[in-house]
Amino acid sequence: MPLSATATSLAEVLDEMTAEGAAELTEHLSDDALRCFACGHRCLIREGKRGICKVRFNEDGHLRVPVNYVAALACDPTEKKPFFHALPGSDTLTFGMLGCDLHCAYCQNWVTSQALRDDAAGSAPNIVTPERLVAMAKAYGASMVGSSYNEPLITAEWAVEVFKHAKPAGFRTAFISNGNATPQVLDYLRPWTDCYKIDLKSMSDRNYRQLGGVVDNILDTVKMVHERGFWEEIVTLLIPGFNDSEDELKRAADFIASVSPDIPWHVTAFHQDYKMNDNANTTVGQLIRACEIGREAGLRYIYAGNLPGKVGRWENTYCPSCDELLVERYGYLIQEMKVTPAGKCPSCGENIPGIWS
Repeated sequence: MPLSATATSLAEVLDEMTAEGAAELTEHLSDDALRCFACGHRCLIREGKRGICKVRFNEDGHLRVPVNYVAALACDPTEKKPFFHALPGSDTLTFGMLGCDLHCAYCQNWVTSQALRDDAAGSAPNIVTPERLVAMAKAYGASMVGSSYNEPLITAEWAVEVFKHAKPAGFRTAFISNGNATPQVLDYLRPWTDCYKIDLKSMSDRNYRQLGGVVDNILDTVKMVHERGFWEEIVTLLIPGFNDSEDELKRAADFIASVSPDIPWHVTAFHQDYKMNDNANTTVGQLIRACEIGREAGLRYIYAGNLPGKVGRWENTYCPSCDELLVERYGYLIQEMKVTPAGKCPSCGENIPGIWS
């Protein structure tokens, strides 16, 4: 059931669709002030004020957080999230709300993520229940339910509410996130969340500050997600002139490999979007070079995205031991899948990390 909302009244509409925030993500301070731990900003929110995300706010000393609606909803290939080592060939019912803790100039989901920050953004919220979302996932034949489109960390309570219904119904669950997390929110998510995708947008703190973040928060999250046992995949959108230098790509690959060489790294092609129209689109050669840098760093699973059919072997999964072609892809389409349900290479028995059954 859609709710119409003009740009001027969208905040009022959203404020009605809130509940008290999770105790695990809230610290109560003097004078009715709060500390919010949903994202790495750890906002100090005084009474009557909002966090950086604009959708979490302090009302009479209580943290109010979004619930009971979606602003974006789709059922599409799990590879599109992208997860390449989680149920290849399956679909994921993906829902999103409004708002974000960053403000990337090239955001492809800016209509949802930049609501309440950009007057041109904002989708009408649609009231929905967790039960309805799970019923839709069943009807579409999905295998996973995921939170994306806006930054799911800032709507973590709603995602967990949905996942609490999805998990007992047999679904895997996923966060598609910018990775600006805290230990508190990851501990809150972990019992109900299987997969976690992180955007590693740059290795430069200067670049991250342009986007509204701090690079060390993201690097810490990459480590914390791995330590907590989520299935983790990392994406770097390769933007010419922003984050594509050999040095920066080498530092990114070396960092991921230092956490685990088994974390898949997706290097994806940029195209001009939102407010970033001066940077050139990524070429095939730039993508392939980034993949080679990942291989040189010791990463076992590196993928080139957004240019299907043009990047050779970098769309596919190969056994790191015997080089057997295990998953052949064209874009999001699985053409062949050989990994056993137990997660093994059928040729040599090598363990292939991921969720395969």
